[in-house]
Amino acid sequence: MNTISFMSANYVARQLGYHMTEGWGQGDRATQDYFRPLRTFEKRFDALLQEIRGLGFTAMDLWLAHLHPDWATDDHIEIAQELLAEHDMEVVSLAGGFGDDPDAFERSCELANAMGAPVLGGGTRLLQTDHGLLVALLDKYDLVLGVENHPEKTPVDLLARMGDSGGGRVGAAVDTGWFGTQGYPAERALEELAGRLVHVHLKQVEAAGAHDTCGYDHGVVDIEGCVRALQRIGYTGAISVEHEPEDRDPGPECVTSRVLLEGWLTEV
Repeated sequence: MNTISFMSANYVARQLGYHMTEGWGQGDRATQDYFRPLRTFEKRFDALLQEIRGLGFTAMDLWLAHLHPDWATDDHIEIAQELLAEHDMEVVSLAGGFGDDPDAFERSCELANAMGAPVLGGGTRLLQTDHGLLVALLDKYDLVLGVENHPEKTPVDLLARMGDSGGGRVGAAVDTGWFGTQGYPAERALEELAGRLVHVHLKQVEAAGAHDTCGYDHGVVDIEGCVRALQRIGYTGAISVEHEPEDRDPGPECVTSRVLLEGWLTEV
């Protein structure tokens, strides 16, 4: 069965008391400010992992706001490694923006290696500014970049942004919720991107035209249809449970979504 992971960006609004009024950047800044201090990092990162474990997950997508290459020292990284091992927690991807210049992107690659993550799931302007160098750095660190769709309305648009596969180093990290927001059938997108699919952010949204996430048991994305599409194309990678509400703790809904996903994956 595919590894099921918990997207730690699900907690984007946590440090704001689930009252995020100024958008994603507000949550990102508040989270970084909370986790950056070394003197409190061990206690706070440990609590994060304990909570994810308590929701029934043994794998996670590590959002960069929880451990960012711009401020993560050797001590931060060593603490994170020890805690991940202690909680037997696998990191299947790093999630976020990986910088606009080669140095920033390379720091993200180094962090991915340190965390044991094989996939960078997100984006970088290097896709457009220096695709060859991007692929060279991915080769150097033996990583895959999964480019996540946000504004792209169709798989064709995403393929255009990804560019050449770089020998398999550059692929798609499909966010089903964003295709739902754009009004494109996410299950169809997964099949159309089968040859380039390297990671999946399985997300539900309340309605097209907006990006209000919710549990898998309602919403406009055919989540079970997405799972069936992944089975048809023989996708064996990780599937991230992603749900990032601005006004409430996502934990209970993520548990419900995980249970539904496990059931669909085990059905023949």
